[in-house]
Amino acid sequence: MATTGKTFERTSESPRLHVGERLRILVAHREILANLVRKELKVKYAASALGAVWSLLNPLVYLAVFSFVAKVLGAGIADYPVYLLSGLLAWNLFSASMGSGARAVLDNANLVKKMAFAREILPLSAVGVALVDFALQSAVLMLYILVSGYGLHLPELALWPLSFVTLLVLTVALSLWFSALNARYRDVGHLLNIALLVWFWATPIVYAEFQVQELAGSGTGTWLGIPRLALYLLNPMTGVVAGFHRALYGFVTPEGAQVPVLFDESLAWVAGIVTITLVVSLVGLRLAWGYFFSRSGDFAEEL
Repeated sequence: MATTGKTFERTSESPRLHVGERLRILVAHREILANLVRKELKVKYAASALGAVWSLLNPLVYLAVFSFVAKVLGAGIADYPVYLLSGLLAWNLFSASMGSGARAVLDNANLVKKMAFAREILPLSAVGVALVDFALQSAVLMLYILVSGYGLHLPELALWPLSFVTLLVLTVALSLWFSALNARYRDVGHLLNIALLVWFWATPIVYAEFQVQELAGSGTGTWLGIPRLALYLLNPMTGVVAGFHRALYGFVTPEGAQVPVLFDESLAWVAGIVTITLVVSLVGLRLAWGYFFSRSGDFAEEL
């Protein structure tokens, strides 16, 4: 693979990130990124008779299983499979990118030592692989929504692009950060696996958003003088998943229940939470990118 663009040589001072210049370098190295994504997909499905079909089967299995157990796990949540998968797909993209992204530099040690290229491509390739699975699984969910007669909800659906962009920015930011950290501190990858498990249950994916709002005292409960719901919303994935839920699941009141499943707030409120998450994620992306860039000159020595 040919390499073009600039790379930096290590000096006594940490290199400074110039976003415009790095973006041009990444564009110049887009062929390397595409090749890495293709390679990872081939490795992922190597010796598999069904190949990428497994990515399609996963959401189908979830739909079948959770349709069966909805009365247990989804008590009070109408159309629980749609609620579950609309949030789970967002989480799968996030967690898969984080897990693979954290190992990206380590798994490509030979490439790092032998080739000069923009190192950001390594965690970005992990996000690219996860995006392929996300697209396939999203297509299955959309097909189910349309075929089952559940339908889509307007204007809630307009929230999906904002939620997706926010998810992508947040995912890339954290993938860059953990990739750089894990290259130096190998325990980071193990800690991340534990953190993702806790993070999953701290995000309203398998349980109703409104349950959180009720436990938080419908916005009036406080802890150390801070509203409990505000503390819960500090989890950036809460806002992202809430956006996906509102866009794809809509605003549904369960049969026989007097309360909604989603946050009992307006569409503008949810859009505002997602927008705040996007702004914070953009700041985090700039910081994470700068940290990754400053550390990338040492990767070859640390591997």
